[in-house]
Amino acid sequence: MVIIITGASHTGKTMLAQKLLEEYKYPYYSIDHLKMGLIRSKNTLLSVEDDDELTEYLWPIVRETIKTAIENKQNLIIEGCYIPYNWYKDFDKNYLDNIKSICLVMTSDYIKSHYDKIINHASDIENRIDDSDCNIENLINDNQKYMNDFNNQYNDVIIIDDDYEKSIKNIKWK
Repeated sequence: MVIIITGASHTGKTMLAQKLLEEYKYPYYSIDHLKMGLIRSKNTLLSVEDDDELTEYLWPIVRETIKTAIENKQNLIIEGCYIPYNWYKDFDKNYLDNIKSICLVMTSDYIKSHYDKIINHASDIENRIDDSDCNIENLINDNQKYMNDFNNQYNDVIIIDDDYEKSIKNIKWK
């Protein structure tokens, strides 16, 4: 089984992947690590600000990693925001039957009422060096985009509207 965890920045993708690692012993791979490895090694001229271009650049690598894990009957969690909204078009039914996709989305009300908590937990798993562009307006816009783009039969959109932990605990994994 391959679990894809996507969503806007600061929705807890890496935290969820870490919890799944601890509970199910499924390893996880952060697409951010792949991104930074390629940027730092100068294998791309893209920068961390080039989100759309990075998705286009990274997705073929991530896609083939997913296929390889499924072909080898390995469990793997892939987490990150560089998943195209129509990712499922790159897989036939045999692969799709072995992929679970989760998209974490915070509502605007949740963001407004829990903004301080979101910021305080931003570095729980990874150290965010520069979080200066994380503001309420950007979070609301980014989450709305994920809600619109990933709301289809191939993704379980997890709406975080009130209690974050409760929303995460209610995810059905099988």
